[in-house]
Amino acid sequence: MKFLKTIISTTLATVKDAARISLSLFKIMIPVVIAVKVLQELNLIGYLATPLAPIMKLVGLPGEMGLVWATALINNIYSGLIVFLSLAQGQPLTAAQATVLGTMLLVAHAMPVELRVVQSSGPKLGFQLLIRMGGAFLMGLLLHLIYQNFDLLQGPANILLTPENSAIDKTLLQWAIGEIRNLISIFGIIFCLLSIMKILTKIRVIAAMDFLLRPFLTMMGIGSKASALTVVGLTMGLSYGGGMIIHETRSGRIDKKDVFYSLTLMSLCHSLIEDTLLLMMIGGHVSGLFWGRLIMSCLIVATLVQVTRFIPEKFSDKYLWGLPKQS
Repeated sequence: MKFLKTIISTTLATVKDAARISLSLFKIMIPVVIAVKVLQELNLIGYLATPLAPIMKLVGLPGEMGLVWATALINNIYSGLIVFLSLAQGQPLTAAQATVLGTMLLVAHAMPVELRVVQSSGPKLGFQLLIRMGGAFLMGLLLHLIYQNFDLLQGPANILLTPENSAIDKTLLQWAIGEIRNLISIFGIIFCLLSIMKILTKIRVIAAMDFLLRPFLTMMGIGSKASALTVVGLTMGLSYGGGMIIHETRSGRIDKKDVFYSLTLMSLCHSLIEDTLLLMMIGGHVSGLFWGRLIMSCLIVATLVQVTRFIPEKFSDKYLWGLPKQS
């Protein structure tokens, strides 16, 4: 009987924590999602593609692919892929080009929502925008040069996805219902993550993970208290890892510098499994989508750690990191 009461009380406490974390995220996400929908309805996203065309050409892609990236930047990867599939027949890509495009989409997408999530934990929005856009371009350029100079992945991209007209021509009611389902799923995932975290903490798996990751994360400048949440972000996604980081930073348990380095790494490299598999379905290769993104993200953050040691604290507090915004 006592065991049952413990389970019930723990479950209720987890539900409350999940609701609190989800509410913090929803306050950010809902206004942004509505604003993005308005931009879509007014056909304004296309204007973002024009300045991206020269960047696409620098990384070995047709200028038209700028519309794909612009759509993903303002909305999400799935929306970008819908645009890609509508262009793919007239603009066939090589596997190398699909990998370059896929990697850039993975690094920089859903910027209005994800930047607000990161900003709510303390890191400055301007720098996070710069590091994600710059990181996406740098990774795309390096992968393009490697594949081109070593004559790798030059065959046609094997596109497994097919366009779904139902995804393109949604009514406002269908869109609203879909977004509500997304919010419910986010609450469910956060509840599951919190439950798993409590179980893993209880059986000392988190302690073991911290012990194993501490040398690597310390080298990168991420403290042990942020390590478990960093792993959540890398594997599950920025919204989920970021939502939990918001909760932890507001409690004062994680140092602002750890938050900055952790979220910068998460921003450059998250959803390593799910999103990698998704972009492989448009012909991208795991060498860039997974390994290239992971290695280059770690190198960027490790370099950032070293550089920030020589930057005055006042400058960093103003332009790089800060305290989380209170709800």
